Amino acid sequence: MTYPHQGSEPDFTPSAEFHVTDGPRDIGLCFVGDSYVAGVGDPKALGWVSRVVARTPHTDVRLRSYNLGVAGESSTDVLARWRQETAPRWAPPVNEKRLVVGFGTNDVEAGMTTARSRLNLANILDDASTTGIAAFVVGPPPTADPDLNQRLEVLVDAQADVCARRRITYVDCFRPLLGHDQWQSDLAAGDGFHPGQAGYGLIAWLVLHAGWQEWLQL
Repeated sequence: MTYPHQGSEPDFTPSAEFHVTDGPRDIGLCFVGDSYVAGVGDPKALGWVSRVVARTPHTDVRLRSYNLGVAGESSTDVLARWRQETAPRWAPPVNEKRLVVGFGTNDVEAGMTTARSRLNLANILDDASTTGIAAFVVGPPPTADPDLNQRLEVLVDAQADVCARRRITYVDCFRPLLGHDQWQSDLAAGDGFHPGQAGYGLIAWLVLHAGWQEWLQL
C-alpha cells in the first residue's frame, strides 16, 4: 500500500466519523507496535498490554483485544502492515474500532530521521481518523543507554506534538520512567532495553492513568 504525504507532514482536518455506537457495544481493540507492545522480556508473558486489558472494566460492553506487536519493528514497518492485520479483527460483529499504537525505539536505533518517524505516525493517525477508527498512542520508555536516551527524548517530543495537533492521547512513558529505580533495576537485570514484570507494570499504570477509560468511554 502506498501512502500520501511522504514528503512533508500533512495538514490535518479532524474527522467526526468515529462515534460510540447506539445499542450494544462490541469493541475491537487492536494494539500495534514493537517489542514493548509484544511484551518482550516479561517472564509472565503479559507485558503492559495484557495488564491494561485485565484492569479495564467493561460491564455490558463486549471487548475483543488483539496484541499485534512485533519485536524489532520500526514505525515504517507498522505503517506498512497495520491496515491489513487489523482488518479481520474489526470484521462484524465488531461495531467500534479502536487502535493503540506504540513504537519509536527502533526508529532511533536505525538512524531514522525524526521527520520521517513523525510522518509515519501522522499517516497512521490520519488514516485511522478519516476511516472512523479511534486512536491512542503509547510512547517508548527509556533504555539503559544514555546516548540512545538523548535521541529518544527528541522523538518522544515529536510524537507528543503529532498527537497534540490531532487531539489524540499520548502517553509519555519516557520521562516518568527515566531514572525510576524500579525501571532501572528491571533494565539492569535484562538486556538494557526491555523490563521484566515490574517494569511492564509501571507502563501499564501510566497507560491506565492517562485517560484510558475515558478514551474507551467506559
